[in-house]
Amino acid sequence: MAELVPFAVPTERDKTLLVWELSSGPTAEALHHSLFTAFSQFGLLYSVRVFPNAAVAQPGFYAVIKFYSARAAHRAQKACDRKQLFQTSPVKVHLGTRHKAVQYQALPLNSSQCQELANYYFGFNGWSKRIIKLQELSDLEEKENGDTMVPLPKQSLKFFCALEVVLPSYDCRSPGIGLVEEPVNKMEEESGKIAVEYRPSEEIVDVRWEEELHGLIQVSCSPWKQYGQEENEYLSDFSLEEEEFRLPELD
Repeated sequence: MAELVPFAVPTERDKTLLVWELSSGPTAEALHHSLFTAFSQFGLLYSVRVFPNAAVAQPGFYAVIKFYSARAAHRAQKACDRKQLFQTSPVKVHLGTRHKAVQYQALPLNSSQCQELANYYFGFNGWSKRIIKLQELSDLEEKENGDTMVPLPKQSLKFFCALEVVLPSYDCRSPGIGLVEEPVNKMEEESGKIAVEYRPSEEIVDVRWEEELHGLIQVSCSPWKQYGQEENEYLSDFSLEEEEFRLPELD
């Protein structure tokens, strides 16, 4: 039967491998590279994490490896368990032992991970995407409720997006729509400076991996009137140069 590989952070125990009895000779970074090279032969990896053994155990490391595919994880476990791989002594590889009753909310992958997953299964030129429509709905709601003389501050930002994914090799098109709404955090103003903070939603608190967490983004804005004329000219030149540079989208 075909396996369904969702575009979500893998949390299932049958997609997670525990690898231990790793040698204490190499560094954690070297082990990470060796493990990634050895296990990526069986399928696309979501993450490879290397940890030192507990103080009460013998010196060495253990690792937790996540696959997107359960079949790939099973193949890797059977092929690598009790094999030497990249060291002189054999390693032990078992499937994850997380209790079945423990369930985590499925988190979507970020844009780069989605593209990596699609490229792996469909090929680099095997798919394409097209945004049909992208619109901010919060502005429309303000216009509909525009009977008030004083505009109220936005409580949230709401966006609508219609997108189409095309698989040319299979002559297949898959349209989809999405609606996202995020609250606008209160801005603090002090001494003419505004600090804006973005914090991820509370559902991510239970996630175990650092790459699944987004750090705090802080943006500061200072009014130009507090700068001198020469500084204003410098900032104006910098602003023009910055407009010509397109930053990648943040996920």
